[in-house]
Amino acid sequence: MPQTVVITGASAGIGRATARLYGERGANVGLIARGQAGLNGAVRSVEDAGGKALAIPADVADYAQVEAAARQVEEFFGPIDVWVNVAFTSVFSPFAQITPDEFRRVTEVSYLGFVHGTMAALSRMRPRGHGTIVQVGSALGARSIPLQSAYCGAKHAINGFTSSLRCELLHEGSGVHITVVQMPAVNTPQFSWVRSRLPRHPQPVPPIYQPEVAAQGVLFAADHPGRRQYWVGASTVATILANKLAPALLDRYLARTGYDSQQTGQAVEGSRPDNLFGALDGPDGRDHGAHGIFDDRSHARSAQLSLAERPRALAGLAAGAAVATGVVTGWRRAARR
Repeated sequence: MPQTVVITGASAGIGRATARLYGERGANVGLIARGQAGLNGAVRSVEDAGGKALAIPADVADYAQVEAAARQVEEFFGPIDVWVNVAFTSVFSPFAQITPDEFRRVTEVSYLGFVHGTMAALSRMRPRGHGTIVQVGSALGARSIPLQSAYCGAKHAINGFTSSLRCELLHEGSGVHITVVQMPAVNTPQFSWVRSRLPRHPQPVPPIYQPEVAAQGVLFAADHPGRRQYWVGASTVATILANKLAPALLDRYLARTGYDSQQTGQAVEGSRPDNLFGALDGPDGRDHGAHGIFDDRSHARSAQLSLAERPRALAGLAAGAAVATGVVTGWRRAARR
C-alpha cells in the first residue's frame, strides 16, 4: 500500500522538493501551505512524479486549521503514516529593530507550527501505535547567528520540545517515532520574500545546497527514524561540532562575518513585499517552485549525506570526531597549565 504523508510548508523550498520525492514513490501526499499558487504547483509536482496529492490551504500558526487539514487528509487518503513539519517564516533584522508582533509571528509559525503539526499527527498515530514525525530543523538550532534571532530561537525550541516528547514516547513504549533533520543553508524562494530590514538582498550563508539534497535527508530520516537526529551537509556538521568545541570563538567570528555573509551585493528597497503575515507566491501570483535564485551557487549533492546514509561509514566519522574532540580538549588543558 502507498504511504500517506503530510507535509507542511509544501508550496516551496524543502517541503516542495520533499513532496516530489514522495510522489516518485507513488505516495499519497497531503500538502499544507498558505499560498494557493504554490500549492497548485506542488500538486502538479507530486502527480507528474507518479503520486497522488491533496492541497489544503492552511496557516500552521492556527491549530484549528492544522487539525482540520489532518482530518481532511485521513478522510481522503486514510491513516497518516508520516508527518513532516517544514513550514517557517523569518525576519532578517537586528533584534533591536524587530517589533513584538513580528517576533511573535515568527515564533507562532516556525515553532508553534511544528507543535501544532506534531499534536495533530500524534493524536492519530499514538492510538494506532504506528507513525513517524519528522521535524525539519537547522544547524541554526544549535548555533545561532546574528540578524535571525526569532528564527534561531524557534529552531532551538523545536529541538527542546522534540527531545521531551521523544522521552515520553519511549516511556510509553510507543511505536510512534520522532526525529529531527538538521539542515544547512538551502536555496529556497524564502530569501526573496522574507521580511528584511537589511540594505542588501538576503541570502543563505554559503555553502548553499539545493532543496533536493535536504529532501533526500528528510526521506531517509522518515525511513530510518530510530536516530534522534540527522545532519545534512558538511557545513551543518562543522557548525554543530565547532559550536560544541569553541562557542565563544564562534560568537566573535559571527559578529565580524555574520552580517555580510547573509547579504548579496544587490541593494533592495525597504518596502518590498514579504510573506510574514500573509501568503506571497510572488507579486504576479506565480508559482515559484522549490528553488530560490541561487542555483548557480548551490550544491546538488552532499557527500556527507551519502556517508550518513551508510551506518558503518557514519560510525567511522563519529569515532574520528570523538578523537578530534579529545585532542582539542587536551590542547586546551595543556595551554591552561
